[in-house]
Amino acid sequence: MKPFRILITLFLTCLVCLVVAPEAWAFCGFYVAKADTKLYNQASQVAIARAGKRTVLTMANDYQGEVKDFAIVVPVPVVLRKDQIKVADPKIIERLDAFSAPRLVEYFDEDPCEQGMYDRAMPPRAAAAPSAAQESNRVRQDSLGVTVEARYTVGEYDILLLSAKESDGLQTWLTQNGYKIPRGANQLLKPYIRQKLKFFVAKVNLSEYDKTGYQSLRPLQIAYESPRFMLPIRLGMINANAAQDLLIYVLSPQGQTEVTNYRTVKVPSETEIPVFVKNEFSDFYRAMFQTAYDREDRKVAFMEYAWDMSNCDPCSAEPLSQAELKQAGVFWLDNPDSDAMPQSSGGFRPGRFPSSSVFITRLHVRYTRDKFPEDLVFQETGNRNLFQGRYVLRHAFTGEPKCQAAYQYRRSLPRQFEQQAQNLARLTGWNIQDIRKKLPQIRADVRPFWQQLLSSLIGK
Repeated sequence: MKPFRILITLFLTCLVCLVVAPEAWAFCGFYVAKADTKLYNQASQVAIARAGKRTVLTMANDYQGEVKDFAIVVPVPVVLRKDQIKVADPKIIERLDAFSAPRLVEYFDEDPCEQGMYDRAMPPRAAAAPSAAQESNRVRQDSLGVTVEARYTVGEYDILLLSAKESDGLQTWLTQNGYKIPRGANQLLKPYIRQKLKFFVAKVNLSEYDKTGYQSLRPLQIAYESPRFMLPIRLGMINANAAQDLLIYVLSPQGQTEVTNYRTVKVPSETEIPVFVKNEFSDFYRAMFQTAYDREDRKVAFMEYAWDMSNCDPCSAEPLSQAELKQAGVFWLDNPDSDAMPQSSGGFRPGRFPSSSVFITRLHVRYTRDKFPEDLVFQETGNRNLFQGRYVLRHAFTGEPKCQAAYQYRRSLPRQFEQQAQNLARLTGWNIQDIRKKLPQIRADVRPFWQQLLSSLIGK
């Protein structure tokens, strides 16, 4: 792995009973697996708490090399004060990932004789419950056009805020000061310089890092005010030899967040698949996502989850507590913790937003330079419709048939299994013949021939 990685960032189990219609019966859905970031070798993660023009941005580092070689360069809209920067608890990103991950659930068909019915259309999901401070010593290098606007040590990071007049000068300055910038970086830096953005540059202070006792780098969190609601991803393409995965968790007091300059598409969901996928869910989700990605010409943002954070159905992890939400940057809750959000004359203070409203949107972008030539631009919406990437296993009733309905139910199973196999092949591109070999085997109807004949004559 290359010692220097530029991370893409912006400024920068529970059981749930699913109840069907009154005339039908209830199934209890069991959460059994989730598709979190562990499915991917490398997946950058960003959490954005956004309301109005105010943003708290948490950048999770997945750096795996020597910490002494770590550095990030992130375009930001303003020169950040020291009290607008903090080091966050890595568990917050893990919690957001676990809560919003696409999930696998399973249902168990009951005895048709006891239920008195065998039409097993998938039950609908239950309705959701109602839910910087000191003057910096500016160092100017006029020949390169680079200005050090501020410098701080925050936690285990040494941080610079830079402005630049041209990209060649910025690249030269970074190289001269020990930052190993990949070849071709100046072309990707140019648009940010034209937009008059600043550059947040951080590397590890080894002596401070040793004091923390952590085995990996903690996320950096920054707070700022800006009308820009975008995520610069182009710098993340400098070292990329293949498509990269980016998971974005947007927390809003309103509703769903969408990407405006690329299509936002919901990941395929609410589909029954064969029960053997329970042991192959990671392979299934990777294949399913790649198939959907290819089908959309590799240039969309996928929505994997959109939900009010006060509840979940089914839960792949418990909803975040108010304390955890504040650690994730949510600044509009009642009686905000001052440690959860910088508050100073140069920062921003809580505004009047719904005190208990936190809506999460999980966006998954797999990007390459040719398909994503522009940075991501977002917009908050008032759409509070709930969505989750959710895949259903339905276990057949295997008890002895004791009534006519049970025999009819058993005869319907091959058709059900075949439909599940077709669903799986369509979602993943897997070979249908290989899938069929793994389907459950149904015993033949062993009733006397006159009972079988009578059953066929009187109808199903």
